[in-house]
Amino acid sequence: MAKHTQQPQSAFDRELIGGALADSLKKLDPRSLWRNPVMLCVEIASAITLITFVMSLTGSNREPAWFTGAVSVWLWLTVIFSTYAEALAEGRGKARAASLRKARTDITAKLLAGPEFGGTSTAVAASQLRKGDYILVEANDMIAGDGDVVAGAALVNESAVTGESAPVIRESGGDRSAVTGGTTVIANAIIVRITANPGETFLDRMICLIEGAKRRKTPNEIALEVLLIALTLVFLLVCANMSPLSIYSVKAAGHGTPVSLTILVALFVCLAPTTIAALLPAIGIAGMDRLFQKNVIALSGRAIEAAGDVNVLLLDKTGTITLGNREAVACVPLGGHSEQEVAEAALMASLSDETPEGRSIVALVRQKYGFTRDAPPAGSEAIVFSADTRLSGINADGIQYRKGAADSAVAFVRSLGATSVPGDLGETVDRIARGGATPLVVSRNEEIFGVVNLKDIVKGGIQERFLQLRSMGIKTVMITGDNPLTAAAIAAEAQVDDFLAQAKPEDKLRLIREYQEQGFMVAMTGDGTNDAPALAQADVAVAMNTGTQPAREAANIIDLDSNPTKLLDIVEVGKQILMTRGNLTTFSISNDIAKYFAIIPAALLSIYPQLGVLNVMHLASPYSAILSAVIFNAIIIPMLVPLALKGTRFRPMPAERLLIHNLLIYGVGGIIAPFVGIKAIDLVVGLLA
Repeated sequence: MAKHTQQPQSAFDRELIGGALADSLKKLDPRSLWRNPVMLCVEIASAITLITFVMSLTGSNREPAWFTGAVSVWLWLTVIFSTYAEALAEGRGKARAASLRKARTDITAKLLAGPEFGGTSTAVAASQLRKGDYILVEANDMIAGDGDVVAGAALVNESAVTGESAPVIRESGGDRSAVTGGTTVIANAIIVRITANPGETFLDRMICLIEGAKRRKTPNEIALEVLLIALTLVFLLVCANMSPLSIYSVKAAGHGTPVSLTILVALFVCLAPTTIAALLPAIGIAGMDRLFQKNVIALSGRAIEAAGDVNVLLLDKTGTITLGNREAVACVPLGGHSEQEVAEAALMASLSDETPEGRSIVALVRQKYGFTRDAPPAGSEAIVFSADTRLSGINADGIQYRKGAADSAVAFVRSLGATSVPGDLGETVDRIARGGATPLVVSRNEEIFGVVNLKDIVKGGIQERFLQLRSMGIKTVMITGDNPLTAAAIAAEAQVDDFLAQAKPEDKLRLIREYQEQGFMVAMTGDGTNDAPALAQADVAVAMNTGTQPAREAANIIDLDSNPTKLLDIVEVGKQILMTRGNLTTFSISNDIAKYFAIIPAALLSIYPQLGVLNVMHLASPYSAILSAVIFNAIIIPMLVPLALKGTRFRPMPAERLLIHNLLIYGVGGIIAPFVGIKAIDLVVGLLA
């Protein structure tokens, strides 16, 4: 079943528009607007034209009052449209934050002395819980804080956080043990170990992140802002020098009038990169909002930008490339043993194994071979799987049962004194691995009994996703703990570019560092404690919401749906943000060309009549030309707001082709659109003037 995604609030929602309009007026405060220096300059310019309008009304200014008044109005609208774009983007995030605050309620928790069912519980407020506390959560109870399930399994309604109405299973062991405060258990009971103090919970962090006004500017945004400020200073110097130049030219030519302050201000505002400066905050906030719609929380804007630059993806096999939760389908005997003996040894080695694979082995043995034991013998010692030993099992009644990777199992039985292993072990393991399944070798003491076949299925449509990534120049690398033969078979079927088999935590970390040393930007997904070092090293680290606390703390992006394939969507959103910013910057700068042809001739026509040849748009009069350019410069901002919020369409193609494609649309389009728009506005102004 496809995962639910949050539906974005429409940019034309009446309530959203009203709230954004009120916020946009508040943002006119220079103390707020100083964060956008270009628009602060426009606001100062608007105030200057307002003063010249008042002077025109008193007869102190030679220009007609209707002209200075109209210019002043449209310059103020330019600033308001800018603050409105940012307020509109923030509004959608605030609506999401408001819904999350409803889920953050102080409830009563059932505090336990330890992680065992049947103990006495004490009722305490959720605000009194601290890291390490154990709480009992029963059916219809709300989970009082973030934590890990340490006992039991339950159906949990996480709609308060993810928006997904279908309940999910949260259970001890495996990769779905984490729970979030504010969600509700609807069936069964679990014991949860609290992992976050009050004020540090996931809901608290989400609310702070969603409040767009509090987000930090990303490095790319800062670099672009420096460029915009530099361009603005250049145009400011150009316009400032035009006044003495025009005064000197009038004296030298003996006719004409110097360029007025209103016209200089209009020229400055039209030439400054106001379009991208106005939309830049909205692009960043809207990008994070698009991730929220996919139930993905970016812990920093830097992470989203890095996702747009990623060129190597490290993907875990299980749950990402394959369906996950491998199922045991057969017990293959070796060395003269029977299937019943293999099944019994596999059952004993799996009774204390809480992973989905361990449970599937228990289920297979019960259904197919009729064994009924459902608990480890009293006094037995559970051997938990680790990335180093790659074995799990149990020590019971002096007997050591183990299951795990072939080489690890062979090394284990030899350590117990075995002098030989079944001759057909290698052939059987290779045959299962070549089929894309995972062979688990089962042993009892120093003797290998057989192999359990764990079937793994590649997800439908994953090959097409990898082809898209390859066309964008992104390399895909599958990471798995399987042996090289199984890894090669799955990699070939999924059509990934490379794979890392029998991967240990240090192997993942080494691989990431190798790619980074070669200049690549690396993204990775993970959910376990052993993934934390690699996640901390990766440029884009996506942790599953159901993963362990160390994994979530090491990551810079968290997927609320715990769907590892979201990494592909995150990369697309990151690239879409970079494309949107680049495309609108190109459009904004190329817009200036038409404004030169509109304002420059109009400003200097009385001094140099020869400049009339530059009036290629045949604008009605100098006043009409300048006002038309100012109006176009203002209205293009709200016209581009939907594009800034939605983002430009993502096209999976090589960077070179994408650059040429976008230059043709937004570069050439940015040149043509103002000529058409200014001429159309001039016709309307001519009728009204």
